[in-house]
Amino acid sequence: MKESKKNQNVQKPRKKKKRKKKRYLLKILIFFVIIIGVYYLLTSSFFDIQKIKVKENDYYTAEQIISMSKIKTGKNIFETSMKDAKNRMRKDPYMKNVKISRSLPGTVVITVEERKEYAAVPYGEEYLLMDEDGLVLRKTDVAPTLPLLMGMTVKKMDPGLPLEVEENSVLTDTLKMLSAMEENEIYFKKIDISKVVIKAYIYDYLYCEGTLENIRENMDDLKSVLYKLYTQGIERGVIKMGSEGYFSFSPEIE
Repeated sequence: MKESKKNQNVQKPRKKKKRKKKRYLLKILIFFVIIIGVYYLLTSSFFDIQKIKVKENDYYTAEQIISMSKIKTGKNIFETSMKDAKNRMRKDPYMKNVKISRSLPGTVVITVEERKEYAAVPYGEEYLLMDEDGLVLRKTDVAPTLPLLMGMTVKKMDPGLPLEVEENSVLTDTLKMLSAMEENEIYFKKIDISKVVIKAYIYDYLYCEGTLENIRENMDDLKSVLYKLYTQGIERGVIKMGSEGYFSFSPEIE
């Protein structure tokens, strides 16, 4: 009788081990069932793209941006690579920043930050349009309503890259001056930098004459001078600008 009790005691741990093994296998089976279920759910039509929203666009229409991204409705939202779509869009010179997000179950949101046309450089019978950093956006044969930067010798003009001219440092300073102009709500139609002393045209026959530095640093005073001329109906003449806030006006133009 004692021996049989001992045998029973020895067999009990074996039964526990078998039960643990069965439970372990069951857990693995349940795990794989869940994984397969999740996979079929995520790849089902429930997560097909139904709508594509475009935000913050200005230059391009929503339809053009969607076409650029190549994201299509009816495709599974998880099987559509947002990274590839973003990379495609960034190839366009106007695209400064692109953000693409999923809004489950079936909406894609494209938020863009576009570069703005800031100035133009004549190029033969055409014009090169640039942003505020001097990056070439496009070439056009239509005269733009942007400040024209005259007197520059173009060396290289690839869309999506900075414009290369022989007067690179002058171009940089001119763009800074345009930024100061914008801050002071002054508009120059044309800037001729062919000489050391530049001419910045307000009207066809009214322009400022001075160095880039003098004009940029005295923009606030220039605004007051232009306002006085405007109230007097004067649209012809030369405003000469020197250092230390020096101004003079002559109705005679060269």
